[in-house]
Amino acid sequence: MSTWTSSPRDALVLVFAGISLAFVGSVLTHTTDKPAWRYLIAFGCLLQSVGWVLHIRRLKGGAR
Repeated sequence: MSTWTSSPRDALVLVFAGISLAFVGSVLTHTTDKPAWRYLIAFGCLLQSVGWVLHIRRLKGGAR
């Protein structure tokens, strides 16, 4: 059984990708007045949260 290992850079890439998706979704929501872009904001926030969890887990040695 192989385990998936990530580097600290991979986790931070997820964080910054989530930030940029949330920002783009926010700009599109406010400029087009279409609430459907809020799903992009939610996905960006979720991606950012996953990235932070992976980053903190790696720092504290939680990968067992």
